[in-house]
Amino acid sequence: MKDSPVPFNTNGIGTRIEEAAAKVGGKRGLSKMIDISEAQLYRIIAEESSPKIETLVAIANATGVSVTWLAIGSNDSDSDSAEHLQEYDFVPLYDAQCSAGNGSWNENAQVLTKLAFTSYSLRKKGLESKMLSAIRVDGDSMEGDLSDGDAVMVDHSKTDVKGEGIYVIRLDGHLYAKRLQRTFDGIDIISTNKAYKAMSVPKDRIEELEVIGQVVWAASWCI
Repeated sequence: MKDSPVPFNTNGIGTRIEEAAAKVGGKRGLSKMIDISEAQLYRIIAEESSPKIETLVAIANATGVSVTWLAIGSNDSDSDSAEHLQEYDFVPLYDAQCSAGNGSWNENAQVLTKLAFTSYSLRKKGLESKMLSAIRVDGDSMEGDLSDGDAVMVDHSKTDVKGEGIYVIRLDGHLYAKRLQRTFDGIDIISTNKAYKAMSVPKDRIEELEVIGQVVWAASWCI
């Protein structure tokens, strides 16, 4: 899944980005400031590649220009374009396989891309973008709820298991998405695919279970 491309006509955007880059010493300096490759920035300036919303916002913030002017050459703050740019939050999608091992769950993990969500949709669900990240599901143990390759968004503020829900946990240095169910005796770790046996964590060992966060969103292909 890729970030949303800019949802409007971007004719002349390369020239405007080049003008903005001049304010910070040129294209090489700008590429470092916004953490994209020089080659990628050159493709955008040449209008061979469409910029992503988050890239335009980063350029505007780095150079001090109006994001609306950057996008469409207008300073009209009431335009639909400005509203589009202000209404998104971006959630990093990590290479989950790189997070195996000790230390922080995402230590040494690479950000593959960032997923765009409307700020309204996150607020409606009571979510804060700074507490969210995404990983991909590996394997078929949750088939029926989650398929191999699905992207899932994790709320890292929700690590206390209450009742039942799908959570990302770490076992033996690897990340897993599993259904957790709190019981009188402890917490059951359940796979949707019945080919995998459920496991139980007794009440006196719950502190040993590392809960990374609760899965609050998932996406998969329908074909």
